[in-house]
Amino acid sequence: MGRVVSAAWACPASDLRNHAVYEGAVQDLIDELGRLPGIGPKSAQRIAFHLLAAEPVDVERLAATLQRVKAEVRFCRTCGNVAESEECRICRDPRRDATIICVVEEPKDVVAVERTREFRGRYHVLGGAISPIDGVGPDDLRVRELMVRLRDGTVKELILATDPNLEGEATATYLARLVMPMGLIVTRLASGLPVGGDLEYADEVTLGRAFTGRRRVE
Repeated sequence: MGRVVSAAWACPASDLRNHAVYEGAVQDLIDELGRLPGIGPKSAQRIAFHLLAAEPVDVERLAATLQRVKAEVRFCRTCGNVAESEECRICRDPRRDATIICVVEEPKDVVAVERTREFRGRYHVLGGAISPIDGVGPDDLRVRELMVRLRDGTVKELILATDPNLEGEATATYLARLVMPMGLIVTRLASGLPVGGDLEYADEVTLGRAFTGRRRVE
């Protein structure tokens, strides 16, 4: 499954150590935390010292949870959502409408849509969005897997719920052109979502209205 790699995570350890202040394990911890997406040097330092001040049992619980996530969590073989078995709970649910698939970029977007309680179909997680500047093309996403799901004719509508930014719009346009010859109804989330924003940060009301007012892609 293709995915966009954070620039922070890809930063070599040697670059981080050029700004090293502390020694040994403390600096190693700050460096590792600083590799996480969205965590800057100051945030990494605050988290590191919070962990140093925490009770050993709390740190051990955190470490055990991280190890458990890596050992037990995988991606659903059908939709690409996070799961603890071969399929996620949504794909296993017979009450979900198999004729509608909502295409999103990341598993966190599935959670955002589910909070609206407006959608009872199934999902397909692409694992990112088309972004030439980052070297991410259709072949790096789960587009091929989506096409396989559409082949048997069960799906009648494809909802393109990629983020309302340049990358999300490019991805939605590409998918629409790809699947429309198949005779599917292709819709895009309606107005209400801010351009340039992320689906993850939309509130339930705004996202719910966008789903209710989705439009067909011409």
